[in-house]
Order: sequence, then C-alpha cells, then structure tokens
Amino acid sequence: MILFIGGHDPSGGAGLQADLETAFSFGCRASSLVTCLTTQDSHNVKTIHPQRAGDFEHQARVLLSDIQPSVIKIGLLGDAQIARATATLIDTLQLPVVLDPVLAAGGGKPLANDSLLQVVREQLLPLTTLMTPNRAEARRLSGMQDIDRSAQALLGGGCKALLITGADETESDQVRNTLYQAGGRQDYEWPRLPHVYHGSGCTLSSACACELSLGKPIEQAVQQAQQFTWEALKNAQKIGSGQLFPTRRSMN
Repeated sequence: MILFIGGHDPSGGAGLQADLETAFSFGCRASSLVTCLTTQDSHNVKTIHPQRAGDFEHQARVLLSDIQPSVIKIGLLGDAQIARATATLIDTLQLPVVLDPVLAAGGGKPLANDSLLQVVREQLLPLTTLMTPNRAEARRLSGMQDIDRSAQALLGGGCKALLITGADETESDQVRNTLYQAGGRQDYEWPRLPHVYHGSGCTLSSACACELSLGKPIEQAVQQAQQFTWEALKNAQKIGSGQLFPTRRSMN
C-alpha cells in the first residue's frame, strides 16, 4: 500500500491522478491525501488552493488509524503549513519516502515560495529516502549552480538518495539522469523524446514509490521506474491543446 500526498489536477495528467494511474499499472494499492486543489489545464497551472493544515491533519489521522502504508510518495505541497504537517506525519510513520519537489508547473508557473522551500530543506529532506528533482529544482533547493555540488548539498541535508533528471535542460538527442548516493553516482541515458509532457515527473516519482513498495532496492527501483516512465512518454497522447499526457500502461 502506497500513501500518495499531493495536489489534485482536474485535467488528469499530473498530480494524484497520475500517482494513482501509475500505482494501478504496477498492481499496487494506493491511498491518498490531498494537499491542495488546482486550477489547471494541459498548458499550465493557473492557481493553487491549499487545504487548511488542520483539515489535512485530521484526514491523515483518520486514514492512518485504519490503513497502514508501506511507502509514502509526496508531490505538490501547496504551502509551508501543509509541508510542516506532512513532515510531522511522516516523521511519526518512519517509512520509506519518495519526494518529488514540485517547485514549478510544466508550463512554468512557480508553485513554491521561499517559506515552503525552507520547510522542504529543513524538515522534509532529513526524512526522505529518494528525491527526484529536475536540474532546475535541484539548483533552487541547494542554492548552487553546479549539479554535482547541488547533489552533495542535498545529500548533506539528509536525503539518502537523489535522482536528478535532465530532460528540462538537455539540448542533445540523449537525456541524462543521475542517481546520487553516499557511495557514488550512477548515470542513465535515454533517447530524447520530441514533445513536452504533462505529468512526467509525477509518473517517475510514483513509479519509484511503486518499485520500492514491491521490495526493490533503490538502484533497481530507479532503473525500472525510468523505463516505465520513458515508455509512458513514448506512447503519450494529446488530450488537450497543450502538453501531451503520458500513457501509463499495466506492468503486469
């Protein structure tokens, strides 16, 4: 059972709907807690509407008094209050945590202010098993421009493993993603796909969470999650007039 914590995307391309689609594809059961509602389409996020932290905490208490997850995946948080409530929650559960630091929408709209970033750095990073930022997110979280130094700073902040994705900045025909751990780094290269996709980061991080819930070690989980995500993007569909939506097909 995976607990997904994130925002609701009414278009269905990203957010909790992407998480749940991915879990279903892996044959995993899932529960969810909504951090915020959003106004968005296949082009961009227009506005976000965070839950009241007290309501979020109550929902979490009721859910977790009945159902115990084996892995937690965190996506869009919405504001610093929800981020603090999430940190308190996962600190009590002591479970593997996959953190997708959604700092900006695919269309470019910023989704995290400085107070939220501070909570992520100080309270969530030390509780995170695997974080999956793109290069821009890694730079913003670390405050450093060099990617290797950014990774080391984030690992130094308590994150146990870090998969930094490179599709947001590549200009070649290959995309390079890099897994950083205390013992070293592992590079992965994937053929660059031609479009812009809505929900690619959600798909990758959720696939990592699914693999971890199935008992895979981080290295294997990351490899297989990337393969799943690349196939989902390769078979993406144009649902609206903007970005393409991944096709998350069953792994069974």
